[in-house]
Amino acid sequence: MERKKVTITDLQNKKQEHKKITMLTAYDYPMAHLVDEAGIDMILVGDSLGMVVLGYDSTVPVTMDEMIHHSKAVRRGTKYAFLVGDMPFMSYQVSREEAVRNAGRFMKEAGCDAVKLEGGDEVIDATIAIVNAGIPVLGHLGLTPQTISKLGGFRIQGKTAEAAKSLIEQALKLERAGCFGIVLECVPDLVAKLIAEKLSIPIIGIGAGKYCDGQVLVLNDMVGLFDRFVPKFVKQYVKLSHSISEGLKKYKEEVEKGTFPGADHAFTIKEEELKKLKKI
Repeated sequence: MERKKVTITDLQNKKQEHKKITMLTAYDYPMAHLVDEAGIDMILVGDSLGMVVLGYDSTVPVTMDEMIHHSKAVRRGTKYAFLVGDMPFMSYQVSREEAVRNAGRFMKEAGCDAVKLEGGDEVIDATIAIVNAGIPVLGHLGLTPQTISKLGGFRIQGKTAEAAKSLIEQALKLERAGCFGIVLECVPDLVAKLIAEKLSIPIIGIGAGKYCDGQVLVLNDMVGLFDRFVPKFVKQYVKLSHSISEGLKKYKEEVEKGTFPGADHAFTIKEEELKKLKKI
């Protein structure tokens, strides 16, 4: 059967049919192409690129221009997956108008299918404004990296009954505000289960257990390309950093020894042409 472009309706149907949604990040054309060809439902151009691609200490310094630049590259590598652009810190907090304008850039300039905002009560107005402008919004609750200092560091959210109740209430508010789905990060699995059961929209977990409607991971984490730290919830399916490191060392060794390039990697000139050249 011919594969078709994933839509919000497809994602909603998966939840209703109890079929898991798959989601990964991507930050450039080649990786986006690989993720898309693997049949992943959703691709997030995450502001995590600040850490895993650009080398920042957090996601906070990432700019709109950087996000648009990478989103455009990912769009070129994505044919079927539903593409979400991650709105960076301070791109939606200043005013509803600026939030809509920046969200619009993801759609017009980068060709994204939706945008993602971090937060609950504090982003309801911006979410409503963006949705009313005709732009789909994916929410993000639990551990929100852009406001990590306010949360007191990388901590599990919703561990107490009171905190869990607040998460549930905020999730319901985001649903009412028009979010088509919510990313739930670093939340106890049974709390995530309650949220997934109470909401009619898909809940995509990252460090939120198996009961969510889908899962998302940072691509560079799950393929072993980012080794500054590996969160507990990450499973590394391959460790590319080791393979790449070994290849780089081998290249250096062969160049220094003169064994690369060999005959298989060089171009030749006919003998008679070489003789003519020597006479010039």
